[in-house]
Amino acid sequence: MAEQFVARGQDLELVGIRKEFPGFTAIENLDLKIPAGEFFALLGPSGCGKTTTLRIIAGLEEPTVGKVLIGGKDVTASKPHQRPVNTVFQSYALFPHMSVLENVAFGLRQRKIDEPLPKATKALELVELEHLANRKPQQLSGGQQQRVALARALVNRPALLLLDEPLGALDLKLRRQMQVELKAIQMEVGLTFLHVTHDQEEAMDMADTVAVMNQGRIEQMGAPEALYDRPKTAFVARFLGQSNIFVGEVIENTDNVVAINVNGQRIATPKLRAEKHEGKIAIGVRPEKATFHEVKPELGSDHNLVGPGEIIDIRFTGVSNQYLIDVPGFGDITVFAQNVGKSPVVELGANVWVSWKVEHSFGLSDLPTKADNDEI
Repeated sequence: MAEQFVARGQDLELVGIRKEFPGFTAIENLDLKIPAGEFFALLGPSGCGKTTTLRIIAGLEEPTVGKVLIGGKDVTASKPHQRPVNTVFQSYALFPHMSVLENVAFGLRQRKIDEPLPKATKALELVELEHLANRKPQQLSGGQQQRVALARALVNRPALLLLDEPLGALDLKLRRQMQVELKAIQMEVGLTFLHVTHDQEEAMDMADTVAVMNQGRIEQMGAPEALYDRPKTAFVARFLGQSNIFVGEVIENTDNVVAINVNGQRIATPKLRAEKHEGKIAIGVRPEKATFHEVKPELGSDHNLVGPGEIIDIRFTGVSNQYLIDVPGFGDITVFAQNVGKSPVVELGANVWVSWKVEHSFGLSDLPTKADNDEI
């Protein structure tokens, strides 16, 4: 079905990209390489520079300094239409007076490509909408319009497809369905996809590699599982999911473990999972890795234990209950308990102890600041 689209992806490389606007710098010395055929997500909050990066790749903005290479070719000075790139935006920008088929064929006609309608039909088959070829865009659902926009981009056989918040206008159920479909299409056609989004779950679900961007820089890049399990900065730990973060002076630094003192209690992390090993550092743990106990448990040195604290909030989210526990000297600690029919404690005001395995802790390269929360 998709023979004409298969395995044409090319790699993308950004070299020393810097973008200055009057009064501020949007991108700071960005170096990035995306291998051919990869589904890559650029993730970050509003204003972090991710959309500016996408526009520079597409040729819609010029970098102040730096180079853009696609398939090894320098395209920095090339116009948008001269680049092997297509973009799918959040607003699908379909022509309302044209049929679905004519919308997809429009770019081919503009470029005077032979057999535009058969090629447009093939692209619609790829997104499973050939049966709606004669409808107008306003007769389609949001998800169907999104797939038409995708077909219109794919029919041009770009080496690189840019996705700018493409699912932002869809409701939650449809967005999740489209995430699955987009990933399946990317794997089938073999193109290089660069997906720009502020949605952590969307990036984690679809991408082979995620780059977390903050204030014009990439804070951390890697496989979604690696970034989630082992965040290296406070921003990444808090932006990519939730984290409990504790700050204290290092009181133990062995071959295997780094531990800090927080309000007289020891919190440890494996040394291999710590970015810093001395001075004042931050150690974190994900809420689903922690649990709580109504009675202080007897645990070995392979566990961290803090408390007692008071349950001050309980939230039911469907798959889990979220408990907020106020531990004096530690602040609020969040614990997720999977919803398996009963919860260990359900009353507000209950006093509990919080524990987790040392191996689930991670040590950060910086200390959390108010700005981290403000950015998120």
